Amino acid sequence: MMRSLSSAIAALRNHQLYMDVIAANIANVNTTAYKSSKVTFQELLSQTLRPASAPQGGLAGRNPVQIGLGMVLGSVDTNFTQGSLQATGKLTDLAIQGDGFFVVEGSQGNVFTRDGSFDIGLDSTLVSPATGMHVLGWAADANGNVDTTQPLGPISIPFGQNMARATSRVVFNGNLAASAAAGAQVRTQFGVYDSLGVVHTLELVFTKQAGLPVTWSVEANELTVMPDGSIQRTPVAGISDTTIQFDEYGQIVDENGGTPGNNSPMIQLTLNYTNGAVSPATLTLDLSTLTGLAGRSEVNPVSQDGLESGSLVSFNINAYGEVVGVFSNGLNRVLGQLALAKFVNPGGLLRLGENLYAVSTNSGTPQYGAPGVEGRGLISAGYLEMSNVDLAQQFTNMIAAQRGFQANSRIVSASDELLNELVNLKR
Repeated sequence: MMRSLSSAIAALRNHQLYMDVIAANIANVNTTAYKSSKVTFQELLSQTLRPASAPQGGLAGRNPVQIGLGMVLGSVDTNFTQGSLQATGKLTDLAIQGDGFFVVEGSQGNVFTRDGSFDIGLDSTLVSPATGMHVLGWAADANGNVDTTQPLGPISIPFGQNMARATSRVVFNGNLAASAAAGAQVRTQFGVYDSLGVVHTLELVFTKQAGLPVTWSVEANELTVMPDGSIQRTPVAGISDTTIQFDEYGQIVDENGGTPGNNSPMIQLTLNYTNGAVSPATLTLDLSTLTGLAGRSEVNPVSQDGLESGSLVSFNINAYGEVVGVFSNGLNRVLGQLALAKFVNPGGLLRLGENLYAVSTNSGTPQYGAPGVEGRGLISAGYLEMSNVDLAQQFTNMIAAQRGFQANSRIVSASDELLNELVNLKR
């Protein structure tokens, strides 16, 4: 009878814990990225009244006689299945589709979360406003390249920052008349930007050469307006002896296979700036669409990839966690990339509250990397992950916990009645 009381009391205690877990799950049914918990029970030790015996003397063996001593809480496991995504329309709200955790900077080191309710802090970094912690990743260099082997740091989104892009390529089209007399010249002017966003005016001069095949030499000058309004032409170094040839169909001949140089439709200039911009700067001129047909000679620039100075006005975050800044001059440049962490055993993570997890001795060390790489999930901007609590299952578990508690309370009542009868035997 005392065994039955002990077993029932242990069951009552553990079914209360079961109900506590269910209550916590239901309480967090609308908590962003909450992961539900699951309870498992184990039987307690059994008392052996008679051990097992082997067959002997023509008799079969006998099984052991054991009486259970109740039950005990086995584990409370975290269910990391994917929660559904809810659209918010906010650029800084992020959800992970797949495995992985955002990395945020806690006071005692890095901690982890699936809650992507982020915002821009006063220091222009991406932060979690609920905790004040910085979201970690990798900053991009001046060319927008991200090195994921570098240490993690806060992601900066500096609104109002100015940025320019130096011109590296200019594309031309037009025609250099095959019927032009030897010595005829065609001039075209175009602007290019240096790394500071300052525009410089250049001039290409095409001169018809005598004889066949049809050949034009190419020279380049940098144009400077003098104080008196006159134009100063400074030859650009490195372009001497450069020519372009046309075949009998008026198509340009590429003797270098697209490599900039003599007798090639790709010409490479070296520009030396004196205003503090990156110097020397390399500029490629693409003349591959020029023709050498009869008619009028005219060459015009059609595109160039440089941009004047512009300020950061917006940004977006793509599926791979790249934070792409949008500047007022039309430039789109990667500012940084979010990091995701994965674990060998995410169920071993320690809950800290506030939707945060910390490393434990059974979770394994965090493996940092970019989203979409080595099994890490992709990022959905403008969405938040909802709780993965299944209300129908929780209510079913609640009924099971309630019935288990009631049944064990009846065991206590029945054992008490048996003890009462035992005490009354002397009367």
